[in-house]
Amino acid sequence: MPLDALDATGLTVRHGDVLAVDDLDLRIGRGETVALLGPNGAGKSTTVSAVLGLLRPAAGSVRVLGRAPADAVRAGCVGAMLQHGGLPGEARVGEVLHLVRRSYGRAGLAGAWPLDDLVATTGIGGLLGRDVDALSGGQRQRVLLALALAGQPPLLLLDEPTSAMDVEGRRAFWATMRDLAARGTTVVFATHHLEEADAVADRVVVMAGGRVVADGPSAGLRSAVAGRTVRFSAPDGATFDRVPGVTGASRLGGTVALATTDVEATLRGLLADGVPLADLEVRGASLEDAVLSLVGGVR
Repeated sequence: MPLDALDATGLTVRHGDVLAVDDLDLRIGRGETVALLGPNGAGKSTTVSAVLGLLRPAAGSVRVLGRAPADAVRAGCVGAMLQHGGLPGEARVGEVLHLVRRSYGRAGLAGAWPLDDLVATTGIGGLLGRDVDALSGGQRQRVLLALALAGQPPLLLLDEPTSAMDVEGRRAFWATMRDLAARGTTVVFATHHLEEADAVADRVVVMAGGRVVADGPSAGLRSAVAGRTVRFSAPDGATFDRVPGVTGASRLGGTVALATTDVEATLRGLLADGVPLADLEVRGASLEDAVLSLVGGVR
């Protein structure tokens, strides 16, 4: 039976008097793509740091591919992009990449990812001769990804990886992640971009107060949230609070959004009132709705 990529049992981490991670159990199998979601202070980044062996837990254990975290990192089993990761200054991208790739030639480690494939996969072909200090935020993230992948790690940990990227860069980044997953890489990422998690992750783990409050496919989390949203164009001044089934109403520009527990009753009520329902759209709960519902009462 293959070893899990990650197995945390009873993981507890304190930062002084603050309980950052509280008796967390988390098991992630080989080849999964898992999103860690939750508000600031939920414990996501602390969990990633514990998996990398960057801090000592107060209690519990973490195993990475059957090894202690520090041993797994030394063996080249883990690649990471941290939220506050940096690059050495006064160097060119190609020089930094060459230095990191050379470290994977040591005895006992898998060889470095072939340079041409690594450069093409991470989209840094035009950056190798550029000074590190001249990179944009999105370019730095792509270079950091190349460094994280240089040793062909079976487990990749990402902490807010697309925070400095524009829309096009984020789309290209997640296309790369899907390609890596297809090759068998386990990808675990913490993000505040819930639409990315919804589109990319096989599994969503929601954290709050240092604990896991939900764990499953995105569709399952969304389906657990009652109610739907009816959106349509309406003139200013119109009110809809008394429409059957409506539990809340909001307006953005000329678009009205009605939260409802009974879509059919709401639509019948709107039609009976003569509302034209231009640009009508009915949606189930989003992943954002589900996460807000799950973490709302957690302290």
